[in-house]
Amino acid sequence: MTVSILLFLPIVAAVIVALLKNGVAKHAALFFSVAQLVIALIFLSKFVPDASTQFRIDAPWIPKFGIYFSAGIDGISMVLVLLTTLLVPIIILTTYTHEYNREGAFYGLILFMQAGLLVVFTALDGFLFYVGWEAALIPIYFICALWGGENRIRVTIKFFIYTFAGSLFMLVALIYLYLQSPAGTFDLHNFYTMSLDVKHQTWVFWAFFLAFAIKMPLFPLHTWQPDTYTEAPSGGTMMLSGIMLKMGIYGILRWMIPNAPLGFFHFQTLTIILAVIGIVYASIIAFKQKEGKRLVAYSSIAHVGLIAAGILAWNIQGVQGAMLQMLNHGINVVGMFFIWDIIIRRMGTQDTDQLGGIAKVAPRFAIGFLIIVLGTVGLPLTNGFVGEFLLLKSVFTYGAGHFGNLVIAAFAGSTIILGAVYMLRMYKKVMQGETNPLTATFKDVSGVEKFTLCLICVLVIALGIYPQPILHISEAAVTQLVNEIGAKFTM
Repeated sequence: MTVSILLFLPIVAAVIVALLKNGVAKHAALFFSVAQLVIALIFLSKFVPDASTQFRIDAPWIPKFGIYFSAGIDGISMVLVLLTTLLVPIIILTTYTHEYNREGAFYGLILFMQAGLLVVFTALDGFLFYVGWEAALIPIYFICALWGGENRIRVTIKFFIYTFAGSLFMLVALIYLYLQSPAGTFDLHNFYTMSLDVKHQTWVFWAFFLAFAIKMPLFPLHTWQPDTYTEAPSGGTMMLSGIMLKMGIYGILRWMIPNAPLGFFHFQTLTIILAVIGIVYASIIAFKQKEGKRLVAYSSIAHVGLIAAGILAWNIQGVQGAMLQMLNHGINVVGMFFIWDIIIRRMGTQDTDQLGGIAKVAPRFAIGFLIIVLGTVGLPLTNGFVGEFLLLKSVFTYGAGHFGNLVIAAFAGSTIILGAVYMLRMYKKVMQGETNPLTATFKDVSGVEKFTLCLICVLVIALGIYPQPILHISEAAVTQLVNEIGAKFTM
């Protein structure tokens, strides 16, 4: 059994769903996405949590140019596969109360995007990685352009230009590594064994960094994100925020640092500073937001900045914290955008100044909203706590012994306080107080909305109480990778 079934099933499913009529397409998309999750769980049941790559496929593709269809799953990939296959059916469920023109095309694009994401998270060949990277971009472009908000065309073009430009930098880095490879292949592990000097590793580092920093996004390459998240349809926003931005984080972990360790080491402090600036900047901007989706968008920038800082500190705790928090952030941000999707559909606005008192007329919705908010701010016994604790410990470990670095770590820690303040403030404005003529008509969740909200809340609590299974999956692979790259820093 190889990973190929995970990569090709969503492509076949996308074609089938795209040909179906409205009313049938969403049910078929949900069926295929659940089937993908079941397959991923079968892989998980057979997965041995060591540092090896399992379920490999390694078939000639364009052997003349050293290109192979090579993919597999190790502990790092396994977490991202679970993230993708878990969130896609949840995202499809959140769209069940929407009506889309050309519904088959909408859900077909979501499934095709899932295929591209899974290719990115499992590729062991640089060319295949790039193909998956671009394959995930194309569907989301059309999802935003065809089903987005009033300013969708302008915003989508900006998003496409940003991400496509970053992709070109990455392609240059991959081609350069291929040309330097004695074996003449795009094989990832072959790249790892190469010994480029500091100057050439620095160029490779920056080419990768620009591509991955745009995708995440990190400050100052983040400006496409708030507008895109706001204008995209809810399902597209969830795919972008819940899964797609993890491509950049994964790229830093799998491709940038291992292939250019000396270049990374030279600019390590600078990259951490950029991540921390993003945390503080996005948190301050989030304070001033009156639109719910835009507030969540800036919150996402802050949380991703902390994940990036934890990885860039480069120790086992930080990378393990990032693995856990990628999964948790995906669950929480999908939950937050689902909350605002419900509010916008019922109230016709996302302006927090026009809302209030919803908890009095919708207690089930209020409880679900509160659980997701508490997970987002990292309250103990919710899913955000352990990951943020490990990430902050990682950054403070990096800062120990140097006052300047310790100051950077202290600013990184501000994300906990700032995030709690603006998130709880938003919850109070929207849910507490007296109802007004608008919010008095708010209907509580029921049916598929209630089921989906309960599912997200269960994940928030379950992963908060017992995160160890996720950490166990990635522990061996993370330990080996961090130690191998750490040894190169001293060479």
